[in-house]
Amino acid sequence: MNQANGLTSRLITLLLTAVLAAAPAIAQEEDERARRDKQETKQAQAVSKEIYDQIQKAQEEVDAKNYNEALKILDRLRSKDSLTDYERQNVLNYVGFVHYNMDNIDAAIATYVEMLKIPTMEDQVRKQTIYTLAQLNTMQEKYTDAINLLDEYFVLETNAAADAYILYAQNLYQVNRYNDMVPAIEKGMSVAEARDKEIKEDWYVLLNFAYFQLENYEKVRDIQKTLLVKWPKKRYWFSLAGAYTELGEDENLVYAYDAAHTQGLLEKEAELVTMAQLFLQAEVPYKAGTLLQGEIESGRVSGEAKNYRLLSQAWQLAQEDELAIPALQAAAKGTDDGELDVRLGNAYLNLSQYQNCADAVRSGLRKGGLKKEENAQISLGMCLYNLKEYQPAITAFEAASKDRGSRQIAAQWIAVINSDLERNEQIRLAEAAARRQAEALEKRLERSRANRI
Repeated sequence: MNQANGLTSRLITLLLTAVLAAAPAIAQEEDERARRDKQETKQAQAVSKEIYDQIQKAQEEVDAKNYNEALKILDRLRSKDSLTDYERQNVLNYVGFVHYNMDNIDAAIATYVEMLKIPTMEDQVRKQTIYTLAQLNTMQEKYTDAINLLDEYFVLETNAAADAYILYAQNLYQVNRYNDMVPAIEKGMSVAEARDKEIKEDWYVLLNFAYFQLENYEKVRDIQKTLLVKWPKKRYWFSLAGAYTELGEDENLVYAYDAAHTQGLLEKEAELVTMAQLFLQAEVPYKAGTLLQGEIESGRVSGEAKNYRLLSQAWQLAQEDELAIPALQAAAKGTDDGELDVRLGNAYLNLSQYQNCADAVRSGLRKGGLKKEENAQISLGMCLYNLKEYQPAITAFEAASKDRGSRQIAAQWIAVINSDLERNEQIRLAEAAARRQAEALEKRLERSRANRI
């Protein structure tokens, strides 16, 4: 499961990237302009003509992207002691907006904070200003400040949009408050659903990350399934596989990887090798062998000894010894690992290629490093027995018998060989006696013929 577990580490990195990319943007300039356009008539009636005209000039400079000129105009207005609260509110709103467009976020924040100090500010404007401040603080990575502002916002706004709850959850994520993230995100989703709005992909990703941090892998699994239905992407297959790994659902883990492979989503060598390992764990070695064989031939999986070792294991478990031999030869070549030579010898033994078997096993014994040398000696003894090299075979079995676990089977083979040797000796003696009898008979016949002459 290491690969597959690896497969669990690879799962955390992908989620963090998606969450950080999901922060909502501050309202765009066009949206702000549209809001101001709707308020122009009301503002013109609520402010003096002089103030209104100056604001209009500032607006023209903003439209021309002459932000410094717009600020000069607005700063002159801002300094007037004669401004009413409503006039000051509008001036500061424009000032904050200009600072935002100049990417001077700290100045924009300071301006909106000053704006909130106006005691007669309309509730709707106050709510929007607090929300804007929460967005700006998020941009400046002042997450605790953003959370506090949103707490205040939710008190004032009892019918908040889904985006506000998602923004709240994103800030909670930044301060590791994962338990609090879940209800915030789910509330945002329910609001969006009630208003027939789209539930966005990155909301599911954020919720998935929260549940992952809480080690609620059942929820992680279910969210990944939803993501795959709505947005079928490679990383979600791997995340689903990671959830199955954590839940110990090995069969489903294989299905998840196999589905990704069927869709052509497995491209890297590590991914393809992991798929083969999972096939082996699921006891379908032929699939593992077919996959690795094809990918090594295509070049997507390298011809390293470790990959040929895995391929040979797959073919041997699938009882495809002929297919295992080239893989074992490639794996054993140029390596000091005697195990591979012994495995090659066993494959030859299964195919009744006894001389090749003996040569390979002897090579493995010379290289050494065997986990169980006694098993190699038994394989060598069997190959030599079938080559009728009985004394070397007995020597091999005697070496194997030094291990207590192999003593009985080695003794049995030695007994078989001794029995064969005894039988062969009896056959030899019988044949010799028969030859002597034949020779004696021939001599008598010759003497009889000689006497008749």
